[in-house]
Amino acid sequence: MQPPVAAVIEAHRTLERLVAGLSDQQVAEASALPGWSRGHVLAHLTDNARMFARLARHALRGELVAGYDGGVDERNAIIEATAGRSAAEHRAQLAAHTAGLEASWACATDVDWSRPVTFRNADLAATVFARWREAWIHMVDLQLGVRPDDWPEDLAAHAIDFLFSRLPAGTHVRAEDVGRQWSGGDGPPVTMVTGGVRDLAAWLAGRTPVVPPVAAEELPALGPWPPHPPQRLDRL
Repeated sequence: MQPPVAAVIEAHRTLERLVAGLSDQQVAEASALPGWSRGHVLAHLTDNARMFARLARHALRGELVAGYDGGVDERNAIIEATAGRSAAEHRAQLAAHTAGLEASWACATDVDWSRPVTFRNADLAATVFARWREAWIHMVDLQLGVRPDDWPEDLAAHAIDFLFSRLPAGTHVRAEDVGRQWSGGDGPPVTMVTGGVRDLAAWLAGRTPVVPPVAAEELPALGPWPPHPPQRLDRL
């Protein structure tokens, strides 16, 4: 599948506009993620771009490297060490690393997208989809005016595809605004959840939908984020 590079670049430009006027005080304020300031979210988005660019550069040379040599501890340490940057420093580093990521992707041919990477034991194309999720979901977490109803429709549908495994077996999901349904197994649904495609994606991503999805009884409990081996660090 051809990865949505142009859509991710558009998300990057939206993110840059979103933080263009951010003050140092706003950076230090709480985000929607427990225990994380806006600075933590920006540090994560910045280093996530750096990490994906590293994977891409090596993949294009036919090399496999870990996203983080030191695993989750290294990832967390980088976020903590850089969360306290000034607003100007955050903007500069975010712009530099997103540009580096986009430059790495620009070197990829159609054949290159299938090159393996250690991220989720997948291929280079999977990192583009992951960055797409990262950018839009974390823009909501920044609490600067972007809401799930601002997400592109195709991003929301992709997020449902990716996150559907969080639902119990027998759960079916129907996005009434786009006429699309996701089915959890064969046979009639045990539970049917309906809503707008963006609201369903937000709910599955653990974010607050603009209009909550509904079910005949109560909404099913969500399971953990789609499993992946240790070191595959695309936490959202």
